[in-house]
Amino acid sequence: MARFPDVTHTPQGPAYEGRLLHRTDEEVVDQGAPFDIQTLITRRGVIGLVGVGVGTATLAACAPADSSGSSAAASAGQSSSSSASSSSASADSGASVSTEDLPDGEIPEETAGPYPGDGSNGPDVLEQSGIVREDIRSSIDGGGTAEGVALTFSFTVLDMANGDTPFEGVAVYAWHCDAQGGYSMYSEGLEDESYLRGVQVADADGIVTFTSIFPGCYTGRWPHIHFEVYPDVESIDDYTNAIATSQLAFPEEVCQDVYELSEYSGSAQNLSQITVETDNVFGEDGGELQMATVSGDLSTGYTASLVVRVDTTTAPSAGGGAPGGETPPGGEQAPGGPGPGDAGPGGGSGGPNR
Repeated sequence: MARFPDVTHTPQGPAYEGRLLHRTDEEVVDQGAPFDIQTLITRRGVIGLVGVGVGTATLAACAPADSSGSSAAASAGQSSSSSASSSSASADSGASVSTEDLPDGEIPEETAGPYPGDGSNGPDVLEQSGIVREDIRSSIDGGGTAEGVALTFSFTVLDMANGDTPFEGVAVYAWHCDAQGGYSMYSEGLEDESYLRGVQVADADGIVTFTSIFPGCYTGRWPHIHFEVYPDVESIDDYTNAIATSQLAFPEEVCQDVYELSEYSGSAQNLSQITVETDNVFGEDGGELQMATVSGDLSTGYTASLVVRVDTTTAPSAGGGAPGGETPPGGEQAPGGPGPGDAGPGGGSGGPNR
């Protein structure tokens, strides 16, 4: 049985390591992300504090095993049999990005869509203990687990204002839909789930890595992953602190292979009705600066990587769950969950997609 960290009772109230608990009736591990960060209760710190059994606690980053077998595939996917293009840094090797391999410009600013979960449009997962985690397949509180083809994806974040050096210490919040196009915290039946959302802090090479599943394709949008870049992990509690908001796109041939599987029912048809060029997010330049380098296969899982150049001398122009810029054609429903044109949290129809 895991033992939670002991608190000290002071005249001002319960405290841990000299800091008063924000939520006096909750355990130390349930104080929220800002408290965790300030008291250095990181994922590794909590594991050390409460023992190996903390895997089921709120702050644990390791999700429960996927009964469909995708957990094993995810592990295998981290050492894919195919080689990634030399134009992107590899999360497995930790290689730096050479000058000749740099993308041609700053990562494009894109809308976060209406389902960001960052507090800008309803629920805020960034306040929850345990949001800083690598494995995002399961809900933070140990609830549901998203099933699908294993995917390990990484971002190499570079600081353009300082000569494209690795942007060590920035925090990246990433989120995406499940195999059926649904978004945790928003889609019908998923309001109490928080899977496929997480934060990682860039290492000395500017790299963050997430263990997840391949997202589905819903009507009107090219398959993608949303992400926000914050100056540091302490600033994730306010979405207006984001210094970049963008999306990662997937190559068509990989999507076609994945969407042949039954878990992705409807995605193949949706993909056939759109191209990167007609997508209302990637269409302006065909996703040139946002197209991931992907390796792997269906049996071992996939690894995706993207180099993200961030220019802090320019003001961010997107993010925050902005509803504009992503109005889908027709407003059809996504397979298995609210689609881009379905009613949002406040009702109505024909709303923006994600």
